[in-house]
Amino acid sequence: MGFVALKGERVDGRDYIPAALAAGAAKVIEGLEALQDEAREYRRSLKAKVIGITGSSGKTTTKEFLKTFLQCYGTEGNYNNHIGLPMTILNCPPDEKFLVLEMGTSNPGEIAALCDIAEPDVGLLVSLGSAHIEHFGSCDAIEKEKMTLLSRARDFGLRWDEVPPAPFDCPLPGEHNFSNMSLAYAAARRLGIDEATCRERLAGFSLPGQRWKKFEKGGVQFIDDSYNANPESMKAALDAFMATPCKGRRIAVLGDMLELGECAMERHREIFEYAENLGIDVVIGMGNFSSRCKSSHSFETLEGLKRDFWNIVSPGDLVLLKASHSMRLGDLIG
Repeated sequence: MGFVALKGERVDGRDYIPAALAAGAAKVIEGLEALQDEAREYRRSLKAKVIGITGSSGKTTTKEFLKTFLQCYGTEGNYNNHIGLPMTILNCPPDEKFLVLEMGTSNPGEIAALCDIAEPDVGLLVSLGSAHIEHFGSCDAIEKEKMTLLSRARDFGLRWDEVPPAPFDCPLPGEHNFSNMSLAYAAARRLGIDEATCRERLAGFSLPGQRWKKFEKGGVQFIDDSYNANPESMKAALDAFMATPCKGRRIAVLGDMLELGECAMERHREIFEYAENLGIDVVIGMGNFSSRCKSSHSFETLEGLKRDFWNIVSPGDLVLLKASHSMRLGDLIG
């Protein structure tokens, strides 16, 4: 067991080195650069094929499908940045055949930096959209950033729009999820996993965290998909929501999507208009932008929504929760 000492805004990890050593830490890594160098060196010692996955949305779903098909180690949670990726590499068992790494980016150059550490053998591009456009300036710049992974892959790269559909049904609803699974399946086949094995390993598949998580409370059925959101994933979730059977009304609770820059208000209005055109029975907006869109009910804060929510819903209703993670929409029922 090792200990990584990083300096944050409020806490300096170096202050805890004595305690870590006393607790049995076999090694101490001080600082971000040292962490990344250590991960780069360890990656070069691995026999595993390293598969990098990036995209504007669907990264985690594709990653989980591929980890399932390959039965291997990979990124857990949101460990997909300049800190999480090297930590994932260092935690990879030395005898793994495959290592699946999710690669996130919110600023130009970050994918290249992650590739410098991971040195991917395979690159998968899940989607292209407007996530984090505030920091990139244009969709062309976002595409250039994401395509870096494919250009850096040693063996091969695959795009979601260049692979055939998988020959079996997806356990998750929505065309976007089928697309994610098909990309993961295409990669698994290229890596030597046959169709029968992929089918078998898919049994019981589910996503971690607040990603299409279904539960019931007070006779109301919920789908919590509030881990993250951008305009493309919002529309995909709403389409899947409409395809999900329900006994009562469909109620979409939509919170703000962040980092959309100057076009943020326009993009939010597009989403609420999209929800209206789908025929969703009740649309609730929550947040600075969403509360100013046309909806059945609007709330500027989560606290205000909490006060009135149970007066809006009824037993038998199906409720979708969708927003950027920092909006804490998943806490509505917590």
